[in-house]
Amino acid sequence: MRIAFFVNSIEDETPTFTTTSLAMAALSRGHDICYLTPGDFVLRADDSLSVRGRVLPGKRYKKAESFHAALQGDEATIETMDVSEVDVLFLRNDPSLDADGRPWAAHVGAMFGRLAAARGTLVVNDPDGLSLAQNKLYFQGFPQAVRPQTLISKSIDEIRGFIDLHKEGVIMKPLQGSGGKNVFKIGSTGEANLNQIFEAVSGEGYLIAQNYLAAATEGDIRLFLMNGRPLEKDGTYAAIRRVPAKGEVRSNIHAAGTAVKVEITPEILAIAEMVRPKLVEDGMFLVGLDIVGDKILEINVFTPGGLSSMFDLYGVDFSENVIVALENKVTQRDAYAGAIANRILATL
Repeated sequence: MRIAFFVNSIEDETPTFTTTSLAMAALSRGHDICYLTPGDFVLRADDSLSVRGRVLPGKRYKKAESFHAALQGDEATIETMDVSEVDVLFLRNDPSLDADGRPWAAHVGAMFGRLAAARGTLVVNDPDGLSLAQNKLYFQGFPQAVRPQTLISKSIDEIRGFIDLHKEGVIMKPLQGSGGKNVFKIGSTGEANLNQIFEAVSGEGYLIAQNYLAAATEGDIRLFLMNGRPLEKDGTYAAIRRVPAKGEVRSNIHAAGTAVKVEITPEILAIAEMVRPKLVEDGMFLVGLDIVGDKILEINVFTPGGLSSMFDLYGVDFSENVIVALENKVTQRDAYAGAIANRILATL
């Protein structure tokens, strides 16, 4: 089968990205792959949908660096193909990265993904589900038991009142965005730079304030879910603990966080089970949960990362499991001749 990976840009891809791991796993299983970016869709006058894909030769790469060099170099060719020639469209872009500089590009994946699904291509995560998750407000639709206490507002007075209620401090961040950008810990309303922080963050729109969780000093746990359940292979869960750098609130790996092994406890599995029904309902095939203590700080449904770090730590290739799951879905789609809706098939 042919799998198309939709990303923000080819230039920004790196050997350590989870998309790289997934693409290499697809190649190793004999599939054709290509990469798409926001400008690569063409809807023609006859209502046919085409894509301009960056295609890599069907060979296996032993190292991620070699794969990445081929993707960026002359080995890759540009081919125009009807979307019917694409079995799976894997939406792996981060809308927040395009929100400021290229607002037209931010939601192209979900827009054209919906058209691709209507023409028979399996699209994951489901584009309708992703449209519901365009900002962190989506998180509020999950059970309150797994969420920190949260305020969403653009009012500095409301923010101050919320801070006063939480003597352990609060975390403040923009409603839209990802990757740990503009995330601040506020200890009290007496902090001298509170107004400056508020102005900086509120310039991006609404703010989220959440009560600070003391367990965050140990970092958060990134746990992958596939088809609504924890991704597991040979008794090992696809999970890492992301430990923040000294003096840093964020535990994101690109913010100098460190990935270490983690034991997944029954309590963590219970948290994952709590969010499973909605993720399945929304067609969220591959998801990353960020867990601190007994709470989820964030649910990444667009570009959950960390599979390469997990391979380095455990020596387990979880990406292969993901590709096998897609193979099974395409088999089911073909057997039912398109009678199963994309959102259902995405997490079947």
